[in-house]
Amino acid sequence: MQELLNIFKAFSDETRLRIIKLLEHGELCVCDLVAALDMVQPKISFHLAILKEAGLITDRKESKWTHYRLNEADMFRRMLLYSAIERTPADAVAGDKARLEAFLKQKAGTRHEIKTAKKAQCCGR
Repeated sequence: MQELLNIFKAFSDETRLRIIKLLEHGELCVCDLVAALDMVQPKISFHLAILKEAGLITDRKESKWTHYRLNEADMFRRMLLYSAIERTPADAVAGDKARLEAFLKQKAGTRHEIKTAKKAQCCGR
């Protein structure tokens, strides 16, 4: 029962739905999500922890940075993720996607500073 509660809790927040929608096309680093959502890293990490606890995302460490992707290993979670992605309107995350694309172009394989109101060092690729 607790497993189901964790899953539905994870889907019950707009920020977490925005994160899921951003991860739709592949793995992203925490710094990518910070730039896309224009939020501070601790707040993003809080939401990522809830998504991970629900088993909706997985992560991998690279140096001090963590990269996240959708967890497609479990059929039940995969169907819920696809349903949420499909039902999240593109215009609801258009700003997020535009900021992400701009940030990824700027980052282009070197270390950069995140261009948000709250500055932080970004991972390099």
